[in-house]
Amino acid sequence: MGLSHASIVNAHPELELVAVCDTSSLILEALKKYGSYKTYSDFTKMLAENELEALLVATPTKFHADMVLEGLSKNINVFCEKPFSLLVEQGQKMTAMAEQGKLVNQVGYHNRFIGTFNYLRNLVSSGLLGEIYHFTGEAYGPVVTKRKESTWRSVSTEGGGCLYDYASHVINLIEYVLADIKEVNGAMLKKIFSRDVEDAVYASLVLSNGISGQLNVNWSDDTYRKMSTQITVQGTGGKIITDAQEMKIYLKDEHPEAGLEKGWNMKYITDLTEPVDFYLRGEEYSAQIDYFAQSIKKRDLNNRSSFSSALKTDVVIKKIKNSTL
Repeated sequence: MGLSHASIVNAHPELELVAVCDTSSLILEALKKYGSYKTYSDFTKMLAENELEALLVATPTKFHADMVLEGLSKNINVFCEKPFSLLVEQGQKMTAMAEQGKLVNQVGYHNRFIGTFNYLRNLVSSGLLGEIYHFTGEAYGPVVTKRKESTWRSVSTEGGGCLYDYASHVINLIEYVLADIKEVNGAMLKKIFSRDVEDAVYASLVLSNGISGQLNVNWSDDTYRKMSTQITVQGTGGKIITDAQEMKIYLKDEHPEAGLEKGWNMKYITDLTEPVDFYLRGEEYSAQIDYFAQSIKKRDLNNRSSFSSALKTDVVIKKIKNSTL
């Protein structure tokens, strides 16, 4: 993600990539050879030698807190990759420091910038589905499909495991689309191929508005080519199934004000996505960086994917770990 973010920042018409820090000499040599920015292997030195407006942290999660806090202490606006932190206390400290310093802060939960999920959020808030009584948040993908050598992703103390890496996306999206998660019941963290971390996460959730639902996440499912995230919402007026590519909307009544017919309706990401200047991996990745840049430019602290919203996700992760069967 660090290389992807660097490419997006470097191509952005209103941003100047000043410096990059990494532990890989191979990456630094390549960036030094082909880039016009400074390269560092020492993070503190990079901050000391440059006057920066913004800092983007894309490291293993265990390094987030120290780097983010150091950037904030120098009055730098910070974009941090997800998950936000390993410890809720770390997240609380980062959030408080950013808010006290009135600095723009954002976490890389890119699903908040996908057109289908934003349209789902709008339909839910409009009351189109009537009284909502159930939801399901799911994510599947082929990250760990056999026993293999350990990396940071397979070490829980470094931010590894399906709960931090995959389930965090779904938890954050549920809270964005529906409401904050209040209760976690009967969570199960299952090992399939990994020795030290879980490969699947299952839990029953209750939202602050009383709606109940299920969390089903598995990163050892090789029936998927890449990560697939889906939210299903059921109400007395219909049902909506949404992923990053399309929406299946079933309504018991016609809703001409929304341009939706009785029965099944289809919406596609191509109809719901704003164009971006630079495409890499998906429009949402460039969209979130542009949103961060515009927030700094406008001094807008009401961020769509703020530290405080990511902290709520970390709190739910802690609840899941504490309620494991």
